[in-house]
Amino acid sequence: MLQVCPNGARDQSACPSVPISPAELAAAVREAVAAGATDVHLHPKTPEGADTLDPDCVAAAVTAVREAVPGVPVGVTTGAWAMPDPRRRVKLIRSWPVLPDHASVNWHEEGAEAVAEALLERGVGIEAGIFSGTRAASRFLASPLVDCVLRVLAEVTDTAPRTALAAARLLLGELGDALRAPILLHAEDGAAWPVFGLAAELGLDARIGLEDVLELPDGTPATTNAELVRAAHAILSASH
Repeated sequence: MLQVCPNGARDQSACPSVPISPAELAAAVREAVAAGATDVHLHPKTPEGADTLDPDCVAAAVTAVREAVPGVPVGVTTGAWAMPDPRRRVKLIRSWPVLPDHASVNWHEEGAEAVAEALLERGVGIEAGIFSGTRAASRFLASPLVDCVLRVLAEVTDTAPRTALAAARLLLGELGDALRAPILLHAEDGAAWPVFGLAAELGLDARIGLEDVLELPDGTPATTNAELVRAAHAILSASH
C-alpha cells in the first residue's frame, strides 16, 4: 500500500505546493492517486492554514477529497498539536458530521486510548502512530486496543540519513513479530527516502508526500505530491 500524505503540519511558507484548502487538497490527491497512491492521510486546515479537528473543516476536507478520488480510503490526523486537550479532542471527534475512513492516533500523546476509543465508537479505523525515541511502542503493545487498529504507523523521528535506518530497524524490533496489524514505515526530511527504501525492501506499507519530504530522491525540490508519488512508485516497482 502506498499512502500519500499531501500536507501534514506544513504550510505554504515551506513549499508553495502544500495544499491547504479543501479544493487544493482534492486537486493534489487526485493527481497523487493518478500517479499511484492508493490511500490518503491528510491534515484538515483552518482557512489560515493551521491544523484543526474542527467538525466543519474536517467535513469539508474529507468530502472534497473523497469526491475527487471515489473509493480511495481517506484518513485524517488527530495530532495533539491540533487540539492539545485530549478531552476536547474526543468531544470534537464525536461531533464530526462526516467521518474519515481512518485517523491516526499518536500513542505517545496524552489521552491516546480515549481518542482511539472515540474513533472506534464511530466506526473509524485507527492508524496507531508509534514514534521512535518515545515509549509509544511499549504503551501500544500493552494497550487493550492493540488488536483493534487498522495499521501501525512506525514513524522514524531521526531525520539524519546515516542513522535513520538503524533507528527504523530498532523501532521495528520494539514492535516485534507478534504484531497482527500491518506496519506502514516512514520518516521525514533527510531520512524519508532512505527509510522509504527500507520499507520497500521489507515489503512493508509506505507513504510519501509533502508532509514527509520536500525533495525527490536525487535531492531536487519536489513541485507536487504527484511527483513524489511517481518517484516512490518507481522504487516500489523496482523492489518487486
